[in-house]
Amino acid sequence: MTAEVAIAAVLGAIFGFGADRLSSRWPLHEDATVRPIDWRTATVILTGAGSFGALASRWSDPQDLLVLGIYFGALIVLMATDLDQKLLPDLITFPLAGYALAVTILGLNPLIEGKDLGVASALIAAVVAPLVLYITDRLFKGALGMGDLKLAVSLGLMSGLSRLLVGFLAATTLFAAVVVVLVIGRRLTLRTAIPFGPALIGAGIIGALI
Repeated sequence: MTAEVAIAAVLGAIFGFGADRLSSRWPLHEDATVRPIDWRTATVILTGAGSFGALASRWSDPQDLLVLGIYFGALIVLMATDLDQKLLPDLITFPLAGYALAVTILGLNPLIEGKDLGVASALIAAVVAPLVLYITDRLFKGALGMGDLKLAVSLGLMSGLSRLLVGFLAATTLFAAVVVVLVIGRRLTLRTAIPFGPALIGAGIIGALI
């Protein structure tokens, strides 16, 4: 591990801790309580450390790191709020979609740079991803929220079709395995409402790093 990667991982862990503490207070809980540090804190810290560390090992151009660092930062905050309150706030999802559209149209998105029809792939993915999620959710009578669909737009714009597909397959497989472990360990039951946002966020992060 290089010094740059180690530093990025530490900064990611610090950011993850801050995101978790933010989500314990904002958006304001109905009972005005502040959640103590728990397994969700550890999850977001590890995600922050791993994703920022991997980002520094995968990309070296300062502009690329800035563009993707902002993207990853927004995703980590969204993971924290979804784990805490099963909520993906519009205050983050809407600006993130605008940001993803801007960097893609302006040619600043390193995830589609150099690809034939990269911008077209991103725009198509931004439409197809939420549409497929919505249709699948209706068919299986799930509980997918509008925040998940808004997030899928940003993931499509940043990742393009191929990266998003691979990232989604990897993330949902990992997500399913974690849920099974938690059910076996009696941390969850089959009736527990499980937020789907972390799986989508994982898809975006994995898609960016492959």
